[in-house]
Amino acid sequence: MASTEPEHQHREDEEAVANEDEDTGAQVAPIVKLEAVPVSTGEEDEDPILDLKSKLYRFDKDGNQWKERGAGTVKFLKHKETGKVRLVMRQSKTLKICANHLVLPTMTVQEHAGNEKSCVWHATDYADGELKDELFCIRFASIDNCKAFMEKFQEVAESQGKKEENKDAAAAAGLLEKLSVEEKKTEDKAGEEAPVVSEKEEKETKSDSEKIEKKDEEPASST
Repeated sequence: MASTEPEHQHREDEEAVANEDEDTGAQVAPIVKLEAVPVSTGEEDEDPILDLKSKLYRFDKDGNQWKERGAGTVKFLKHKETGKVRLVMRQSKTLKICANHLVLPTMTVQEHAGNEKSCVWHATDYADGELKDELFCIRFASIDNCKAFMEKFQEVAESQGKKEENKDAAAAAGLLEKLSVEEKKTEDKAGEEAPVVSEKEEKETKSDSEKIEKKDEEPASST
């Protein structure tokens, strides 16, 4: 007995095609209209002074081993107003922040033992949304890139140190100037409040003083 299933399927296909060819005249508008949305990176007020491809690691104290933080671009960003510089690194695909900390005058960077393409440094990092003391190691594709990174790191750290010294010197100078002004005001005020002795009062004071001296010179009478 022959099966009627293929024939039945053929009729359904014809009906589906007929329905598809039928023009209802209806216009379907898109459900959601997408618009371009500007994305803020938080770097709009900063100028990049270095931008290199690299891979970042952090030292895991609990496991006593290096753990990869991500591969991407490391930058030194200088704030347009404050002049402060921070190190920022994002993963290349997700743009997730791997490192985010200020470069301070107390920081130093040195070559990682046995690898001229890597270097290490300590920092108080804020990549995870809270301050953490981290030991970082970064690896570059070439020795030249590693040297460029280390030189710029040291240059920035030293410049921040000079900036702090100048700031402290300016603050000290301002304080000294303020003290000098206050001292001058105090002297002027003391001069204004000093009593003025009239010529008459001066003569009377002199006369009283002479009388006291004459009395002291008289011999005591015997009894």
